[in-house]
Amino acid sequence: MKIFNYPSRSAEKKIDAIVNRGLRYRKKDYLAVNRILEDVRKNGDQALINYANRFDSPGLKIGSLKVSAGEFEAAAGRVDRTFMRALNRAVKQIRSFHRMQYPKSWMDTRRPGTMLGQMVNPVQTAGVYVPGGTGGKTPLVSSVLMGAIPAKIAGVERIAMVTPPTRQGRVDPHLLVAAKKVGIDAVYKLGSAWAIAALAYGTGTIPKVDVIVGPGNLFVTLAKKIVAGTVGIDMVAGPSEVLIIADGTADPDYIAADLLAQAEHDTMASAVLITDSRPMGEAVVEAVDRQLAVLPRREIAQASIMRFGAILAVPNLDVALDFANRIAPEHLELQVADPFAVIGRIQNAGAVFVGPYTPEPVGDYIAGPNHVLPTAGTARFSSALSVDHFMKKTSIIHYSKEAFKKEAGDIIRLAEIEGLTAHANAVKIRLRSG
Repeated sequence: MKIFNYPSRSAEKKIDAIVNRGLRYRKKDYLAVNRILEDVRKNGDQALINYANRFDSPGLKIGSLKVSAGEFEAAAGRVDRTFMRALNRAVKQIRSFHRMQYPKSWMDTRRPGTMLGQMVNPVQTAGVYVPGGTGGKTPLVSSVLMGAIPAKIAGVERIAMVTPPTRQGRVDPHLLVAAKKVGIDAVYKLGSAWAIAALAYGTGTIPKVDVIVGPGNLFVTLAKKIVAGTVGIDMVAGPSEVLIIADGTADPDYIAADLLAQAEHDTMASAVLITDSRPMGEAVVEAVDRQLAVLPRREIAQASIMRFGAILAVPNLDVALDFANRIAPEHLELQVADPFAVIGRIQNAGAVFVGPYTPEPVGDYIAGPNHVLPTAGTARFSSALSVDHFMKKTSIIHYSKEAFKKEAGDIIRLAEIEGLTAHANAVKIRLRSG
């Protein structure tokens, strides 16, 4: 990793390259995804099976797209006790956190003769996209939990999960056990943009849903972006990222490990350290090199670190905190002597990890908050996936005759200013009759 003095022109150039890597799509990618979406919308199951056979599982049949009860039963016998212990802890803690988010309906009668309020209801159906992992070999169990648990707590009646099958037409047993544990109603062997299309438009086999959530590759993200409006989505997310703020009291081995934990996601991931101690930065460079040499996913992590990794040496922590708010990172770690003294300065971040024993993987798997987070600076205006993403808020309005008469003149005046005479008449006609 390279150390940059910040602020400087070279540091700004590097940061611009990192920040702007995420949400830019080529025209040919849009066209390719649009073709897939239209194909599935028009041709339904036949389009799905064509794509599944071509890209994932050559022998998969339409009748096998939905995971059967027998497959769920077989999966239960193929996972071990240590996995079940970890799964149970994660589910318990993620549920506990998301229950605190549940919104309540409310009514206000403080203005005489009026009753105003908001009625909160869940959507009826939701789809959870679960990526296939590296080459379909690494089941992303946490994506099942983070997508389905808030939907279930919201009260969604039916939850469908889509995930790419193996070449043999199977779904990893860990994913199926997790899906069963959190109450997913159906699992379909589908990935990429055609899975999003199936959820958005519906086919003979797969009913359409109201909301689609979950991370994915470029084609998944573009498909969600295009169908947004036809269905609700959680967010348009780019590659994953971490920003670590550390002072001279931090452990360079901890920091290096956390940077590499992010870098191993994929070659587009970003891992940045900002520190007011240049000796700390130099120690982290050495620790990254040492840990990288024995990392199984070394090639991926090294490419990520080379292209989108950086260490910024700043004059003081105030500059570091201002920089964090400007960048609005997906994951922000505070590894400083007194993190609680500065956490109030953080305004823009997807999630904040406080102290040396709270590395980002704690939030990925088990702490409780959702790990589906805004990326590429979108934490300036958006939030983590939550129960709210599966809820609708409906306004309730009631006026008595007396309250109506009191405000009628103002309504008429505003309507006439806008040139909407029929709006004004809807009020006038009631005044004349009463």
